[in-house]
Amino acid sequence: QVQLVESGGGLVQPGGSLRLSCAVSGLTFFGSAAMGWFRQAPGKEREFVAAIGLSTYYGDSVKGRFTISRDNAQNTMYLQMNSLRPEDTAVYYCVSRRGPTTVQTIRLKSTYNYWGQGTQVTVSS
Repeated sequence: QVQLVESGGGLVQPGGSLRLSCAVSGLTFFGSAAMGWFRQAPGKEREFVAAIGLSTYYGDSVKGRFTISRDNAQNTMYLQMNSLRPEDTAVYYCVSRRGPTTVQTIRLKSTYNYWGQGTQVTVSS
């Protein structure tokens, strides 16, 4: 059974930083699996944040501020979030799929088989 568990969310002031972690268990060949982060703010659609496969990909609103990475030895993925803004407030979800995917589909929700339970990030003064 594949499980994704996020951690690292919380309350931060505008301009601050947070690092989210996603610990993955039960996923064979973790190193070749496409993984990513989505977020959902109240009253809004769930949106793509970042993904990592052979390369890294970012949503336009976070490009240059967020960095996605993974530690294959620890079966863990990270999202370093800098220069946080109030509009970054959302529940952040870790996602994964078995195996790689394509550049055309890596930003799509339907690409991912597995989702974490989400972690709340609130950016407010």
